[in-house]
Amino acid sequence: MTIIKYLPLIALGILSTGISCTHSDTDAKQSTAVPSTDMVVLDSTQMTNAGIETGYPEQKDLQTTIRLNGIVDVPPQNLVSVSFPMGGYLRSTPLLPGYPVHKGDPIAVMEDQSFVQLQQDYLTTRAKLDYLSADLQRQKELSDADATSKKTYQMALSEYKTQEAILNATAEKLRLIHIAPEKLTVAGISSQTRIYSPIDGYVSKVNVNVGKYVNPADVLFELVNPTDIHAAMTIFEKDIALFRKGMRGKVALLDQPAKFYDVETILVTRNVNDSRAGLIHCHFEGAHHELLPGMFLSGIFQLDNQKVLAVPEDAVVNYMGKKYLFIWKNKNEFYLTAVETGNTDQGFIELKTSGSQDWTNTRIAIKGAYALLGKLKNKMQEN
Repeated sequence: MTIIKYLPLIALGILSTGISCTHSDTDAKQSTAVPSTDMVVLDSTQMTNAGIETGYPEQKDLQTTIRLNGIVDVPPQNLVSVSFPMGGYLRSTPLLPGYPVHKGDPIAVMEDQSFVQLQQDYLTTRAKLDYLSADLQRQKELSDADATSKKTYQMALSEYKTQEAILNATAEKLRLIHIAPEKLTVAGISSQTRIYSPIDGYVSKVNVNVGKYVNPADVLFELVNPTDIHAAMTIFEKDIALFRKGMRGKVALLDQPAKFYDVETILVTRNVNDSRAGLIHCHFEGAHHELLPGMFLSGIFQLDNQKVLAVPEDAVVNYMGKKYLFIWKNKNEFYLTAVETGNTDQGFIELKTSGSQDWTNTRIAIKGAYALLGKLKNKMQEN
């Protein structure tokens, strides 16, 4: 009976021991669990020593910066294609891309036997016209005196006008190839003639070489008037409304990103292409002979101030290629949170809001964020 009496007590002891072991195992598991890798906890002393301050994102008037790409371009009236109205051989030219030219300067010498024939035709017709002029005068006098028939006079008049038309047409052909017919003499007949620059500017392209035969449709050289080159910058459809005439910016060649050129917007297109993009045309301030049509550009344009949600620059940390804020929660817990940022101005950086986070009521670390990041890295290494 005594044994039976104590059996419940023994069973209770065993059960108590089992329960105690279960609690101990659970506590051990909890104590060895890895803490959250995006959370840092500091006490008040640590926060003071690290210079950490908290605050809230604010609405700020920030100046918006937009980066664009484009090319150096010129209006049609400032890009001249030089050709020659008659076929011929290029005998000489001093031109190279970038070579400066002035209006009226000789830029090439052309040669062909057809030039000789054209000059011969002009001089022959002119001599014949001199004879026909005298004969016409004689036939008129005879006709007035009824010494000859009217028909003879009319035939002389017709022949004179025919040759006069031929002479005038030949003279215009000579002018087209830069030979002055009024100064042409038999002794001055030449197989060569010069091409002259039609503008002040510089050479952008040379498409021929000495000795090459060129046809009237061939473009020998391309000249640019640098006083009106401009930057044609591509803008996305959503940004077209942000630009206006007179807006200033800076552009740079892609291979010289540190050398900027000041530009002023002169035209904003109101149409978009198939890629949903438009163009703004900008004048360069000053002459820049090193800029050639077709060169690629990058540009920076400052837009008008816009009210955006912003945080101090010190609040944002760069980590592993992304940008983060530390969100404060109870008991000085700080959680590393990825964010998307925009423009930076006056010590503040735009916070682009997305999702359900109410950033205006979210307390964050506005100073000492990198100290928190260092603490978080140490914590990760310890774990």
